[in-house]
Amino acid sequence: MLLAALPAPGAARERRLDPVDEGASDPSWGSFRNRLLAALEKRDRRFVTGILHKNVRSGLEGGRGVAEFRKQWELDSDASPLWSELATALQLGSAWIKPPKGAAELCAPYVAVRWPQDVDAFAGGAVIAREALVKNAPSADSATLATLSYNLVEVADWEVNDSSPAIRQKWVKVRLPAGEGYLPEEQIRSPIEHAACFVRAEGGWRLTGFGPGSGK
Repeated sequence: MLLAALPAPGAARERRLDPVDEGASDPSWGSFRNRLLAALEKRDRRFVTGILHKNVRSGLEGGRGVAEFRKQWELDSDASPLWSELATALQLGSAWIKPPKGAAELCAPYVAVRWPQDVDAFAGGAVIAREALVKNAPSADSATLATLSYNLVEVADWEVNDSSPAIRQKWVKVRLPAGEGYLPEEQIRSPIEHAACFVRAEGGWRLTGFGPGSGK
């Protein structure tokens, strides 16, 4: 169960995680982000390798350094999950975090950094859309159970197929006071999904880590 039980939508103590984008105030970040997104779309290994910090983290169990990052993420392959997963992380807002040692890092998405410490990160997710429709079955044609905006919810299943085998939409099963319902997977984010963190250096922005827990 989620720690610090989440009240029903509309309750006085409703738990939410409103979106933030702290990097938006820095023009250099916006320019860099756009160039990185373009490089990911083109599978531009030279650009991606060039923005890696020398001690870049590859994830919770990965080592450090550019060579290890290339190995962990299979950067020489067009099928590397890095191309899509890093792009997805960058689509959401960013937030600053100050590690115990070293410079402040700007991490995306904000969910990993701003997740409340009193809520179990392994049991819940953050709705990342405004007025997201929770369906009573994994189908866009099913009845709407509730409407949520940036709520924190308990998750029962992160990957549910659509009711119709012909539709490739994936759904997330969530538990609400009104019952169990389903959200499109792109409208909810886990705080333990991959996060990308960057530092602003003299030579430009550098990726310091990408993986589960990189934002903590």
